[in-house]
Order: sequence, then structure tokens, then C-alpha cells
Amino acid sequence: MKIGVIGAGYVGLITSVCLADRGYAVQCWDSDERKISLLSSGKSPIFEESLEPLLKKNIGKNFSVENVSKMPGKLKDFDVVFVCVGTPSRQDGSVDLTQIYSAADSIAMGLKSLGGGKRILIVVKSTVIPGTTEELKRYLEKKTGLKSGGDFGIAMSPEFLREGLAVKDFFYPDRMVFGVEEKKDYALLSSLFAFVKCPMMETDLKTAEMIKYASNAFLATKISFINEIGNLGKKLGIDAYEVAKGMGLDSRIGPKFLEAGIGFGGSCFPKDVKALVAKFKQEKISAAVLESVMAINEKQPLLLVEVACRREGSFKGKAVGVLGLAFKAGTDDMRESRAIPIVNALVSEGAKVIAFDPEATDNARKIFGSKINYASNAKDVISKCDFIFVLTAWPEFKEDIYGSKHVYDGRRILPGKSGGNYEGICW
Repeated sequence: MKIGVIGAGYVGLITSVCLADRGYAVQCWDSDERKISLLSSGKSPIFEESLEPLLKKNIGKNFSVENVSKMPGKLKDFDVVFVCVGTPSRQDGSVDLTQIYSAADSIAMGLKSLGGGKRILIVVKSTVIPGTTEELKRYLEKKTGLKSGGDFGIAMSPEFLREGLAVKDFFYPDRMVFGVEEKKDYALLSSLFAFVKCPMMETDLKTAEMIKYASNAFLATKISFINEIGNLGKKLGIDAYEVAKGMGLDSRIGPKFLEAGIGFGGSCFPKDVKALVAKFKQEKISAAVLESVMAINEKQPLLLVEVACRREGSFKGKAVGVLGLAFKAGTDDMRESRAIPIVNALVSEGAKVIAFDPEATDNARKIFGSKINYASNAKDVISKCDFIFVLTAWPEFKEDIYGSKHVYDGRRILPGKSGGNYEGICW
């Protein structure tokens, strides 16, 4: 079975390299020549644990990458093509499908040249609002004159990869969801992923799309909920992590995603909740819970700044250290990082910010430029600053390196600390 993957971002690259490592011949297509060049030399454009070793192992063997412009003429060689392109937010929170339809145009060119001579299964893995895959099917039918089901197949299989643990999640997922219109397409996909040992769910296209959104929205809701409880607990002298521990012992609730702090970021939760809210509005249905989830998350990081301000007074002219810029440990991704509003607030108040992140510094420079200074390690930040903000839970920040400096913890990085020179956001 020969596999094609359109898009070499997080989802496309993980999908391509991991399938190649399981022995499939995988061709990945992208439009970014810099990314193609890096990948062709065995270098990953993103930091993700275990990814680059797998890339080096499979490049030029089971895995190759080239410009998407070459894809239409080669489509006939493939059995399954995964669509893994970006679906960013528009200004109103709705999903921008520009890249989806660009991929569809390339696929249509390839299908049209085949004229129904070979049935290829097109699988959407990009996160799209319910109904999008059906629209894509109709678009391909109109562009090619071919009929879905007979001339080509269409399916939707959402990804559930956690950045920082994406390779592990690919090989050992909690579940796989296959939205299909034909039984044979479910059989094909379940066979393709036979190496995965987890529950596999067959459903229709729209349900598969909604499962992804509902899952991320629910997890985001758990985070905003415990942050709101933590904010009250802070006023009352209650440790939000003790509360979460007690809650998590209830099997109906569970302990995961009840880590109070400065909120959620990344490429999925904020974007997906906003998209779902936009869809609610489009259908003229109230989205009160999800709107509150986002409102809490927007305010949450600045509460840590307020905590520090009450203790330190004005930030003007003070050297302020920031440890952690990525939205979470294990990645270099700065998208929607909660460090961004905190750093911007400190800079706007006149602080001289010195920051360090083990992996995200290059991406941080694209956002902050010369507004802040960058250190080469955590100890350098601590030695030069009056007080420290800890914003990403990198393991090295858990070490006893802070001395007598005041520490403002947004991620419960120092669970044994309390009082004195240490202050947590919700504890």
C-alpha cells in the first residue's frame, strides 16, 4: 500500500514519518521549499521528541518529500492520500479553509487525469467543522466529473496528537476514529492501522469531525474550570492542586487536565474552541459555556502579573526573568502561548525582560524581536533578574536553582514550595 500525505506540518509530518517507520512507502508533499530542503536532509523543522531520529532512519527509504506541485501527476501511484494542511482561525474565529481547497484543487487535477481508472481514498485529517468533508466531496465531484464512492473514496479521520508526545500518541493512541461513507473504506483504514492496538470507531463524516471538536472543547473546559476554582481558592487560602486531587479520585471526573495555572495555548485548543463558538453563532445557538471557557483563558495569564505586581510594586526599570516561552514543555511551539500576554504586559509596564526557553527561543524572537533579551540558560536568567516568572513546565526548571529570588509560578513547577519568596497563581 502506497501512502501520500499533503502537508508537512505537525500532523502531516508525524503521520508521514511514523507510517514510513511501519514499513509503508510514504510520499509527503508541501509548498514550503525551506521545509522540504530541511526534511530532505534529515532535519525536522519542528522540535518533537523522537521525531528527528525516525526521520533520519526513513528519509530516502520509506519516506520522501517534494513540492505539492508534483502531486497531481503522481496521484495514480497512491492508494490512500491524507490531507493534513493547516486550518487557521479567521478574525471571527471561524475556520479558514484556503489550504484545504488548495489541496483539493491539486487532488482534483490528479483524479481528473485518472478519469476513474483507479479508486483512491482521500482522508481528511485536518481539523474541520462538521460538514466540511462532505462539502469537499461535492467540490471534488464538481471539479472532476467523477463520483464519490465509485471513482474515489472520501473519509475523515481526526488526529489526537499531543505536541511533545505526538510520536508516542501516533503509535499508542487512546482511540482511532474513521468517518466513512463506504464500509470498504473503513476496512481499508483499519487494515492500514492494524499495527495500532486501540479501539477503532466507525462513524459518518460529520460525527468524526465533531468528535475532534467536542474532545478538545471539553478538555479546554476542564482547564478553565479548575482555573476559575483556583482563582477563588487563591483568595480563600486553598490550594487548587489539593482540590483537583480530591476531584480526580472520582472516576467520573478523573485527574487529567485539572492542572490549574495560566491557561491553555497551542495550535489546537484555542483555535478549535473559537471555531466551534463561531459555528454555534452561525447556527444561531447559544455557546455560553464555550464563550466563558475562552474568556477565562484570556484573563488567566494576566492574573499572575497582578500577583507579582501586588508584591513587587512597579515593574518599571526592573530586570524580570521569564523561564519558559513555549506553550507547553516538550515543544518549540509558541502559538497562543500564555507567555505572550505576560511578556507583553511586563514590557508595556517598563520591565527589562530576560527570557530563556530550551527550545522556543528562535520562535520567540519572531514574536518579541528585540523587545526582550534572551539568555542561554536558566541560571543566567536567575543571576541577572530581580524576580522570576516560570511559565512553562520544563523539567530543568524544577531544580533547586532559584536561591533567594522571588518566584512567580504559573505552572506548579515547584510543588513543594509555599510562602516566603514563592507565589503560585492558584495556590
